[in-house]
Amino acid sequence: MDKAEAKKIGAVMVVGGGIAGIQASLDLADAGYYVYLVEKDTAVGGVMPQLDKTFPTNDCSMCIISPKLVECGRHLNIEILTMTEVADISGDAGNYLVEVVQKARYVDASKCIGCGLCAEKCPQKVPNEFNQGLSNRKAAYVLYPQAVPLKYAIDKEHCIYFRKGKCRACEKFCPANAIDFDQTDQVLKLNVGAVILAPGFKTFDAHEKPEYGYGRYPNVITSLEFERLLSATGPWAGHVRRPSDGTDPKRIAWIQCVGSRDASCGKEYCSYVCCMYATKQAVIAQEHDKEVEPTVFYIDIRAQGKGFDRYYERAKEANGVRFIRSMVSRVTEDPQTRNPEITYVDETGGIQTEEFDLVVLSVGLTPHPASKELAETAGIAANRWGFAETPPFELVKTSREGIFTCGAFQSPKDIPDSVAQASAASAAVARLLAEGRGTLVSQAEYPSERSVDRVEPRIGVFVCSCGMNIAGTVNVKEVVECARSLPFVAYAENFTFTCSSDSLENMRQKIESEKLNRIVVAACSPRTHEPLFMDNLRQAGLNKYLFYMANIRDQDSWVHQNWPDAATQKAKDLVAMAAARVAIQEPLHELPFKITQKALVIGGGLAGLTAALTIAESGFDVFLVEQDEKLGGMARQVHYTLKGHALQPYLEDLINRVENQPRIQILTNTRVQDLAGHVGKFSSILVGPDGQQEIEYGAAVIATGGREYAPTEYLYGKDPRVLTQLELENRLVNEAASLPPEPTVVMIQCVGSREPEHPYCSRICCGAAVKNALKLKELRPNAKIFVLYRDMRTFAFEELYYKQARELGVQFLRYDPERKPEVAPAGEALEVTVFDHNLQAPVSLMADYLVLSAAVRPNPESEEIQHNFKLPLDADGFFMEAHVKLRPLDVAFEGIYLCGLAHGPKYAEECVSQANGAAVRALRILSQEKMWVGGAVTRVIKSVCAECLTCVRSCPFGVPIVDPKAHAAVIDPAKCHGCGVCAAECPHRAIVYLHNRDEQILSQIESAFANCS
Repeated sequence: MDKAEAKKIGAVMVVGGGIAGIQASLDLADAGYYVYLVEKDTAVGGVMPQLDKTFPTNDCSMCIISPKLVECGRHLNIEILTMTEVADISGDAGNYLVEVVQKARYVDASKCIGCGLCAEKCPQKVPNEFNQGLSNRKAAYVLYPQAVPLKYAIDKEHCIYFRKGKCRACEKFCPANAIDFDQTDQVLKLNVGAVILAPGFKTFDAHEKPEYGYGRYPNVITSLEFERLLSATGPWAGHVRRPSDGTDPKRIAWIQCVGSRDASCGKEYCSYVCCMYATKQAVIAQEHDKEVEPTVFYIDIRAQGKGFDRYYERAKEANGVRFIRSMVSRVTEDPQTRNPEITYVDETGGIQTEEFDLVVLSVGLTPHPASKELAETAGIAANRWGFAETPPFELVKTSREGIFTCGAFQSPKDIPDSVAQASAASAAVARLLAEGRGTLVSQAEYPSERSVDRVEPRIGVFVCSCGMNIAGTVNVKEVVECARSLPFVAYAENFTFTCSSDSLENMRQKIESEKLNRIVVAACSPRTHEPLFMDNLRQAGLNKYLFYMANIRDQDSWVHQNWPDAATQKAKDLVAMAAARVAIQEPLHELPFKITQKALVIGGGLAGLTAALTIAESGFDVFLVEQDEKLGGMARQVHYTLKGHALQPYLEDLINRVENQPRIQILTNTRVQDLAGHVGKFSSILVGPDGQQEIEYGAAVIATGGREYAPTEYLYGKDPRVLTQLELENRLVNEAASLPPEPTVVMIQCVGSREPEHPYCSRICCGAAVKNALKLKELRPNAKIFVLYRDMRTFAFEELYYKQARELGVQFLRYDPERKPEVAPAGEALEVTVFDHNLQAPVSLMADYLVLSAAVRPNPESEEIQHNFKLPLDADGFFMEAHVKLRPLDVAFEGIYLCGLAHGPKYAEECVSQANGAAVRALRILSQEKMWVGGAVTRVIKSVCAECLTCVRSCPFGVPIVDPKAHAAVIDPAKCHGCGVCAAECPHRAIVYLHNRDEQILSQIESAFANCS
């Protein structure tokens, strides 16, 4: 679009092209806004393309972000401005004038075809910053192989022509005449209604900790360098080698908290991600080489995220990762072997020295160097480290109205939190710019669909290496050769990353040049990538249902790593089965329907109230359903936060705004009884004080909340002096005068959490203990407070309050789960006995109060909603997200979203942020006037139907009905979920499951084990 047309309220600028910036851009573009995505580098992606895999799913990091990168690059309503920085922001919220400077690329991006010939012919080698300097690139370069946009650039600082006035080899050999040495920096002025700042982070410079030898000892490297060693696109194609001699390291040590929790380098905060990425790296290093012996030196293991603690325990038990609780003070080197040596104090107080082949420094996160200047330009406040300051409970707002933030610029955080917070920032923009929605957007147009009726199948097979995720186990070349020999296969090729933008473009070109009419992609999971490839077929003029995906990663290379020959044969079989099936697949067509532009929010707690208000203020009607008589939920029991902010005034104001919002219909003492319909057109029965009513809505947000676990241990319920943290908090607020002048209080952590029956971390318990300890010290400065803990998980800026508590005299004593504290009445006191690791002996504490940091449990209502909505719960009873990294706010059922304690334990401000994120996910549906349904659904053959009602009884969604006039069952394609149960149960085979016909499945079975043996 012409930039002059952007002088309207419906445009937004997102600064930063990492995962947070990309997610925010996609949310806003799909919700009806035009987005300028500004990135200072030559391509978007941030740090994620540099990572190898993510946990706990073990997904390839590039595979996770690649669909979002490609979608972002191809979105009609997202304009990516690379090599661009913000120079000035003037104006007011709703109408900003932003001046940006786009640096010269010296390559005409409109002409560059991404062939790489300029880099191949360029004679100048320079250190490759993407590989952390462990390899070289050329002065003509692309940031990484799957870069979006895939456009080369000339590094002016190192280019021979710019330095010496000669060379120009790139210009001579460029087949597209794209090299332009006369390019100059361009100043662009853009009108936008709001700005989202997501510039990301950089890792701590390990040179600032010289005691670890980084930069002096070649076999001491940083965690990001180790990620590049693990990666298939890294300097040694995923083969981990020692920098000093190229040998395979066997004994590898990780040192935690390098540049975190450390006042000596001015980084007192916790960097949030280091414990888990070190654990992940240790596990993956063993996957690469079974002989690797990983050791992690740590202070506290902070596995506070959803599924994190299970992963940590599995690393210890199943993978044999050795965790040593010790703060390493320095690293030395054996001058002969170049092996790093670590001397440390073990848990018994003994001094140990160990030699390792490689030491990895788990460096923390700091704001990007450009962030300070960006904050000044934007006119927003930042804290002393350079992170954006945000007001209480509003993690995405800044000190300047209309300018928002998200991701690691707000505070250190991991991928799911960055993704969720990016959606929250998008929601804040949607509320601000509601009247401008849809004023600047364009609609996607696809070429006319090519008919394949009566045309012999010409199948194209594209086999993905997925870096080393597949190619590290499967012989991809053999699979391609096998594919070429299969019936109806007209073309077969291997791509390093089939989901990258250049590969998708190449696929479209081959569809046209080879006249392909059916496509097989042998790659990773259809769950994350199938929509991407199906849309690519549409762009090539093929019906998207003429596609099939063979999962040769999750179902083959990952599970058969130790049997490469067998894995290769299995990959051949899977491709052969896919080709046999796709040969008889047929085009299917979808039908449009009008969206019900209303939302249902289930739960009237902090998260539900926030989600409902955000959707309503964005211009849509909301049904807010709460099973209790009052709104507020569990938040009514919380009075103040760890940072000292009062929650109740905020909650009361929120409730007041919801009650006075005309677009919100509040239904208390009400339950949701069932669910019918589909995304964009749901219906439910509500049961309340006035009986039943049926409602229709287009999207739903589940915010059913949680509850505090009622302990059965440590005399709780038997002695009034034993309280939970919530009960103590209420007493400190309402009955502070009843406290003794100098009380002795003992707190026990992990009560009901991190146990065999409930092996998850409740995330907020450590913060609750510190919060209440600080409040006690404020009320009774001479109080003696002891906190008995396993790991203190005060992550990110919560670490500062943990430090403050220690400075005020709160004593923290660690206990092992094998030696839990013991509690017994002792007259007017309670005797708490715990084994002290420093003294190596039991210690008895005489307490006036014993406070239990009780776990967060799911709301019992969750099971009812789960049953009625047919949604999965995780092993702990919380609702399960569609993808822990990619879609943390979605469920597998499109149109339904999660937030707050229904998703898992979290702080109040995180509940608010996640609720806003879930709301904008719903807005992506509600902002559309129509959607398309049908395709892979079931259809009744009326002439065969016996009206036996089997389909009616078996359908879990109540879709089939019997039409007495037609004397047959009828299935509304708009309501069908495509589960196939009715087709499987029909005794007369009168129901056809389109896209999964019997003959299609049988063709797969018959072709198995019959090809390329």
